[in-house]
Amino acid sequence: MLMNRFTAARTRAAKSLAMLLAGFVLAVGMPSLALAQAPAASAPAAAPAPAAAPAEMNKVEQAAVENPFGLKATWAAGDPVKRSTLVILIIMSVWSWYVTFVKVAETRSMLKSAKKSNEDFWKASSVKAGVEALEQGSASRYIAEQGIKAADHHGGTMADSVDKNTWIGMSIERAVNNVRSRLSDGMAVLATVGSTAPFVGLFGTTWGIYDALVKIGLSGQASIDKVAGPVGAALILTAVGLAVAVPAVMGYNWLVRRNKAVLEETLAFAGDLQNVLLSGKR
Repeated sequence: MLMNRFTAARTRAAKSLAMLLAGFVLAVGMPSLALAQAPAASAPAAAPAPAAAPAEMNKVEQAAVENPFGLKATWAAGDPVKRSTLVILIIMSVWSWYVTFVKVAETRSMLKSAKKSNEDFWKASSVKAGVEALEQGSASRYIAEQGIKAADHHGGTMADSVDKNTWIGMSIERAVNNVRSRLSDGMAVLATVGSTAPFVGLFGTTWGIYDALVKIGLSGQASIDKVAGPVGAALILTAVGLAVAVPAVMGYNWLVRRNKAVLEETLAFAGDLQNVLLSGKR
C-alpha cells in the first residue's frame, strides 16, 4: 500500500515537472518565433547571400604573410653598422666551417696513415726498407726520416759533443713537435670564433636597440608596434652570433679529441722507432 502511494506520488511529480518544462519551452520559444515570423508577414524574405567561392577562401587562408621584422627586413632597413656586423658574422661562420671540414679530412687521413704505417713499417727487414714502404708525405715517414738522418750524420759534426742516443732522441722529439704543431693549425680560428661571435652579435644588437630608441624618441611615438619591431629586429643579430659560435665551439672540442688520437698513434710509432735506432739495428 505504501509502495503504491510512493509510486503514484513519483508519477505525479514527473508529470508536473514535464508540464513545467513544456511551459518553459513555449514561453522561451514563442517570442523568438513571433519575431521570426513578423518580417515574413511584412516583407518578402531577402535572398540569401551568395557563398564565397572556395577557391577565393583558400587563397585568403593560404596567403603568405611576410615578416616585416625578419632577417631580410633587418638587412634592408639596417644602417652600415648593423650590416657590417652581419657580414662579419657570416665571414666568421664560413671561416670556421671551412677550417672544421679541412681539419676533419686532415685528421682522418693522418689516422688512416698512422695505422697503416704501424702495420707496414714493422714488416720490413730494416728501418730504411720500412721507410720506403711508408706513405710519401705522411707524419710517420717524416719522423722516420728525421730519426735516420740524425743517426747517420752524427759523426764528424758539431753533434759529436752530444751523446748519439740523446741526439737521436732530440731529433725524433723535434719531429713529433712539428707534427703536433701541424695538428694545432686552424684550432685558434675555431677558438676565436667560438669565443667572440656572441659578443659581435651582442654589439650589433646593442647598436640596433640604441638606433631604434633614438628614432622612437625623435618620432614621439612609443606604441608597442613602434618599439617591438625595431628592438626585435636588433635581437636577431644576437641569435646569429650564437648560431655562429655554437658550431665553432663544438667543432673545436671534437677536433681536440681527434688530434689527441692522432698524436697518440704518432707518439707510439716515434717511441718504437727511437728504441730501434738506439739499438743500432737499422
